[in-house]
Amino acid sequence: MREVPSFLVMIIFFRVLDKGTLIQMKSLVFFKLLGMLAFSLFCGGVLAKECINTITPLSSHTFRYELLSSQNETLKQEIFSHYHLIPSDDSAWSSLLPRKVLREEEEFDWAIMYRKIKNSGGLREVDGLLNEVSLHDVRLEPNSLYGIAQQTNLEYLLMLDVDRLVWSFRETSGLEKPGEPYGGWEKPDSEVRGHFVGHYLSATAQTWASTHNDSLGEKMYSVVSALNACQEKMGTGYLSAFPSKLFDRLEAIQPVWAPYYTIHKILAGLLDQHTLAGNPKALKMATWMVDYFYNRVQNVISKYTIQRHWNSLNEETGGMNDVLYRLYRVTGDSKHLILAHLFDKPCFLGRLAVQADDLSGFHANTHIPIVVGSQLRYEITGDPIYKEIGMFFMDIVNSSHSYATGGTSVGEHWSDPKRLASTLSTENEESCTTYNMLKVSRHLFRWTKEMAYADYYERAFTNGVLSIQRGRDPGVMIYMLPLQRGGSKARSYHKWGSPFSDFWCCYGTGIESFSKLGDSIYFEEKGNSPGLYIIQYISNSLDWKSGQVVVSQSVEPVVSWDNRLRVTITVSSKRNATSAPSTLNLRIPSWTNSSAKASLNGEDLSLPPPGNFLSITKGWGSGEKITIELPMNLKTEAIKDDRPEYASIQAILYGPYLLAGHSTGDWDVKSKATSLSDLITPVPSDYNSHLISLTQESSNATFVLTSTNLSIQMEKYPEAGTDSAVSATFRLISNDKRTVNLFEPQDFIGKLVMLEPFDFPEMLITHPGNDTSLVITQSSDGAGSLFRLVAGLDGKDGTVSLEFETQHGCFFNSGVDYQDTERVKLNCNSKSSDAVFKQAASFKLGKGITQYHPISFVAKGAMRNFLLAPLLSFKDESYTVYFNIQS
Repeated sequence: MREVPSFLVMIIFFRVLDKGTLIQMKSLVFFKLLGMLAFSLFCGGVLAKECINTITPLSSHTFRYELLSSQNETLKQEIFSHYHLIPSDDSAWSSLLPRKVLREEEEFDWAIMYRKIKNSGGLREVDGLLNEVSLHDVRLEPNSLYGIAQQTNLEYLLMLDVDRLVWSFRETSGLEKPGEPYGGWEKPDSEVRGHFVGHYLSATAQTWASTHNDSLGEKMYSVVSALNACQEKMGTGYLSAFPSKLFDRLEAIQPVWAPYYTIHKILAGLLDQHTLAGNPKALKMATWMVDYFYNRVQNVISKYTIQRHWNSLNEETGGMNDVLYRLYRVTGDSKHLILAHLFDKPCFLGRLAVQADDLSGFHANTHIPIVVGSQLRYEITGDPIYKEIGMFFMDIVNSSHSYATGGTSVGEHWSDPKRLASTLSTENEESCTTYNMLKVSRHLFRWTKEMAYADYYERAFTNGVLSIQRGRDPGVMIYMLPLQRGGSKARSYHKWGSPFSDFWCCYGTGIESFSKLGDSIYFEEKGNSPGLYIIQYISNSLDWKSGQVVVSQSVEPVVSWDNRLRVTITVSSKRNATSAPSTLNLRIPSWTNSSAKASLNGEDLSLPPPGNFLSITKGWGSGEKITIELPMNLKTEAIKDDRPEYASIQAILYGPYLLAGHSTGDWDVKSKATSLSDLITPVPSDYNSHLISLTQESSNATFVLTSTNLSIQMEKYPEAGTDSAVSATFRLISNDKRTVNLFEPQDFIGKLVMLEPFDFPEMLITHPGNDTSLVITQSSDGAGSLFRLVAGLDGKDGTVSLEFETQHGCFFNSGVDYQDTERVKLNCNSKSSDAVFKQAASFKLGKGITQYHPISFVAKGAMRNFLLAPLLSFKDESYTVYFNIQS
């Protein structure tokens, strides 16, 4: 959603100047561009590439005249449809390529090819596609990563107040409006107010289908009822939180912020409330809304031309075509199909139809939903050109415009293809784009059953969706996913959002993403012998009605020290006897290797190569078990940039998990290793029990031993999930090689130890000399780094002191009287009765504020080592995703 700070607009503008594209421009054109820039700054947007359809004056005059003069509604509908289909799909498409000018013979070939395709038949829904499995039939394991994410989202949906959500709808309709409106993008003067309410309708319908939570069911029905009252009060079918005058401005091509974007969300939410929650009132409301907008668009075309309507589509319209195609599937009303066609934006789809990678400069989330809608057009009409559009679009995004996360866009826009090394910033990967790209890949997998689309879905979902939620904090999500070195989710332009004050577009897609976590685990193939495709391994249970069995997955948590994903699938017939034969197709991901294993009821199965499905056909009895072991491979992946100087910029993946380094900006890795396993090693399972934090009380506050800028000092106790919490965590390393079974920090008391900073593997706390500040150094022999952990000199329970091994009586000493921070030194005191010294040398021993994620590795860097963990595990901590890996 185009809400980008002005300084980014200026940067984009001057980068254009740098490229020299304005040098030859005449002054009039230059000042026009300056005027566009000023307008963009004023409106809070950015300069984005637009495309405008044109039609011949003759056809415009002819169809407009027929439309205006006809009194026959049926004829009007036919003309209305014809008016769109002929000029936009035929004459207009072949002239839409400013960057790829067709030669005369190519233009002729294209015209022949297109007409042949268009004349190949009438409307016919595509057969043979895989079917979705209903959310009603899938239940996530509550304690799994996905179950916890779903529960966190549910808690947020229940926190939101109905009266506050619908406040602006009531204001617009003239109804009494109790309570106070929410803020952010839902505040009463926001031009996209109401968009989040539409997302809320979809998210609650999907969450209710996934959980059948009664409290949520009551709340979503209350929202629908409140909106119904607003629509009936207005009496025209119009339903929005803003008045219809915003559409007057849109149709006059005047500045306005994306009114159809919001209408799409409301329509989609109502349709989801009908299809998933069974609310007939919601369907009636949606069709009444569409009647209003059908007439409105028809009037624009009648009064002006269809080009005026197309010009209005250069503002963000969300997935209007998508929701209208979905509605047509429900109603069969031809008006819904015609209106869907009119939101297809052929000037953008036309570029894809002739396979031109012309995405650079386009606003990503304006156009991905248009592709999603065109995919539904293919499924409904059977028009093969829309199949080709969807497949080509996915190919070019994946090959040229996507990051290792699976996400795309910088500053909400597509950059030049295969030039991503220059785009790493705080403003990468708008969350909405990932949400919509997953829809694109989902359709493609249903069409083709190709593994590449399933692999993409898993990677983008794992890294681009699970990463946007801040742990177990309900209603705290991000807008962008920073990918610059030393980046942090807390330090992008928008930072972490708040539950009641932001309501960005990415909050809307965020609550939807976490409301449908069960929607792409399974797909089914119906028929006499039904088939089930399992494309994600997530702990859950499925009531597979077509196969008359219950399928349950139990997935062991992935860890670094045991590089296998282990899955147990239990299949049980719902009858007393064996079920009729059906087929389970189990995904063998491309990221695994040939040592993968599988068994059925204890008997080994022969597996296909990675990137294929293992198919098992049989009648299923009770409690039949399939086990799968998939090796998790470490691999590096170069950034999508074909300039030789950026060839060394690479990401590190563990299976589908993108690993990020705990780093404030370091990124150099010089590798002389013969394999990645030499360069990157797992953190052992017992290391979490060796993590400690050392605290003291002073001035009614708690202070903690911290490594800051490679020095040791006392700082105020931090919140978990922050850089400060990372810096305040150390690993105890025993110097006694014979010592084993040290399971808790207290087990180290009396032992010789070294202290390793959590985020600086193989570096140690060292003292340069007596009465000097402690520092962090690379120490191979432990000289100056060896201490004995002893009971606290202050004699209090739970405290410890650290005594330098070769200088008895010399201890870590904080100074105790600090107010903010204080350097920690190695001090000696011969007076055993000195209470101040004893207090300063005593620390409360606690478990580390930060813990190792189960998927943690150490990577050998050029100047320092890096601690790696999945990007999804980071909250406010600094991280680096792309490393400079040179051999």
